[in-house]
Amino acid sequence: MNCAFLNRKPKTKRAKRFLEKREPKLNENIKNAMLIKGGNANATVTQVLKDVDQTSLEFFSKKSDCSLFMFGSHNKKRPNNLVIGRMYDYHVLDMIELGIENFVSLKDIKNSKCPEGTKPMLIFAGDDFDVTEDYRRLKSLLIDFFRGPAVSNIRLAGLEYVLHFTALNGKIYFRSYKLLLKKSGCRTPRIELEEMGPSLDLVLRRTHLASDDLYKLSMKMPKALKPKKKKNISHDTFGTTYGRIHMQKQDLSKLQTRKMKGLKKRPAERITEDQEKKSKRIKKN
Repeated sequence: MNCAFLNRKPKTKRAKRFLEKREPKLNENIKNAMLIKGGNANATVTQVLKDVDQTSLEFFSKKSDCSLFMFGSHNKKRPNNLVIGRMYDYHVLDMIELGIENFVSLKDIKNSKCPEGTKPMLIFAGDDFDVTEDYRRLKSLLIDFFRGPAVSNIRLAGLEYVLHFTALNGKIYFRSYKLLLKKSGCRTPRIELEEMGPSLDLVLRRTHLASDDLYKLSMKMPKALKPKKKKNISHDTFGTTYGRIHMQKQDLSKLQTRKMKGLKKRPAERITEDQEKKSKRIKKN
């Protein structure tokens, strides 16, 4: 979208609402995604897009303002092809091409499924996701695509959906599991994973990544959202909070303690103290 268009003053209330939705915000709107089926897409790519539509929490609509997209196509040079990408400031930020080598559909696995709208737990395994720049961007892109809306609280029974991504030997293995809570004889339940689909073996093909400066700009957090540093407060590795209090130096000899008979001085002690004071006075004189 042209920046000059955004700077124009709206002439109608509808245009004003349109521009207000696109103004910079402290808290981003929920990211929407668009799934696009190419004209030459085969049955495999079509079914992958359908399964992703059921797996993801995003709302897919032609009328919505989408910041994420997935395009599926198939040809002789690049068979079973998926392109996943995201937008920033109405321009393409990152775009990664993936090839489907193996696919098991959601309907082909006859186990029980999670209800639609269940927020998934995302797990990434493999050193490539932390070492290689292409895989780091792919990890960030997959998190944006599947994490869904942010929530403040979550209940234990709601943790039942797992998306697992493994990077190994140049391939990305995408697996989907339903988490089962079994009786364990104690308060903490025993956890089992049951595969429910879809299952994909992907290979990384071409990438179109934003420059480091543009990527940092897109990840920049507004000052208003940054947590303010609190003085004299520190945390250890276990999350325990420690506070430091600054006080003036105290004279413990003048500290008022509780009066007890057992702490009273004996007559002999008083006599010795008086003699010591007298001797000090004589020496001074």
